[in-house]
Amino acid sequence: MNPTKQTVNVLVPVGQLGGGIRAEEVANGIAWGAHAIAVDAGSTDSGAAYLAMGMSKNSCAAVKRDLQILMEAQARARIPLTIGSCGQAGGDAGVNWTRDIVVELAEELKLHPRIALLYSEQDKRVLKEKNAQGKIQALLPPNPMTDALIDSCDHIVGAMGAEPYMAALDAGADIVLGGRTTDTAVIAALPLMRGSGAGAAWHAAKIAECGALCTTDPARGSGVFLRIGEDSFVVEPLSTGIRCDTYSVSAHMLYENSDPFRLIEPGGILDVTAARYHRLDERSVRVVGSRWETRPYTMKLEGAAGGPFQTIMLIGIQDPSVLANLDRFHDRMLAALHGRVSRSIGEGVDYDISLRLYGWNAVSGLPVPSDATPPREVGVLFVATAPSQEMATRIAKTCNPYFFHFPLEAGTELPSYGFPFSPAEIERGRVYEFKLNHVVAVNDPLELVRIEWVKRFDAKA
Repeated sequence: MNPTKQTVNVLVPVGQLGGGIRAEEVANGIAWGAHAIAVDAGSTDSGAAYLAMGMSKNSCAAVKRDLQILMEAQARARIPLTIGSCGQAGGDAGVNWTRDIVVELAEELKLHPRIALLYSEQDKRVLKEKNAQGKIQALLPPNPMTDALIDSCDHIVGAMGAEPYMAALDAGADIVLGGRTTDTAVIAALPLMRGSGAGAAWHAAKIAECGALCTTDPARGSGVFLRIGEDSFVVEPLSTGIRCDTYSVSAHMLYENSDPFRLIEPGGILDVTAARYHRLDERSVRVVGSRWETRPYTMKLEGAAGGPFQTIMLIGIQDPSVLANLDRFHDRMLAALHGRVSRSIGEGVDYDISLRLYGWNAVSGLPVPSDATPPREVGVLFVATAPSQEMATRIAKTCNPYFFHFPLEAGTELPSYGFPFSPAEIERGRVYEFKLNHVVAVNDPLELVRIEWVKRFDAKA
């Protein structure tokens, strides 16, 4: 890093808003000369329900606690605070939910920030027009876009890049609350706006996206501090009790990324093939050689919707004969359950039954080698899926006797397996699923983004 060139310093306080920001770490970052605070607030990691339902995985209390620390620091230091993928999924409801918390805190703390809101929930009519123009492409596995597929979604968001944040900051925002955003864009925005090298800015943002996860001891810290220059960057923990090393930093390129050298973002690709990681001191790492390849601008589309309903039951099994023949037991029980439903409820019912053997192969669903050692016990999860909650529960109640008392061999004494709950049937509610995994080409990075302002604190907004 050229010592004559000023760096742009970004304080990344935690991997996700609501995850537990440490006030002393934020104070360190401010003291070290942060020019901005940037944090991600959401993800698709926890499934489609949060987008379809417009709700956050994190509690209001947890988010408010973190926001209070950040808003007080922002006001004292007079530096911008940018938050991406608000409310977990980044839909309009998530942005508004976070806005309400921020407004409430501002009034309680007697603060007057200029607050910009970036909405990236998509108009279905606009997407249909884009699709008709050939501007939407499916990612793998391919699922061609149709009007019917668009209409099947309850909510659709487009993942923003850095440009909407840059526009809001350029217009004087103190706090920017963004809808669905790539994890890196919210961090890279100010460095890009102030002239940092694109390769360095995007690579630094990728390393810092999950806060202290790029350190050697993530459990003892929450955030990291970035110093981003023209052709390099430095990353160090905000906690003075832990450190970064070349392994912990370089390894983060593999986090949620299938290619350890290339990361696709709106408008380009980060290429770290030639990047080199150097230990700067006991706590920090300097990275040089990151490159940015400009590409046609696209935004990833995520669409989610509610589907059928589920009722579940759970049993635990320690029977040695069953444990020694789990695959056979699974197949025999599943066939018996289907037969019982067919006899009791009738043909033509749209339903599904699955049995998941936890402790055997429930996570992967793949066959287990024939010479595998039998487990000490398994938990068998019964899942009935049907068009209505009433039907899913009816199926579960119909299967109940077989599920608890089904023997490995016909004609033997009926066993009783351990069940933890009574009543056994647990209505899980609706199943939610992602419908879209596509990209849409745009002529301008702000084309599918709406920028609004909270006018309560700024008469000029």
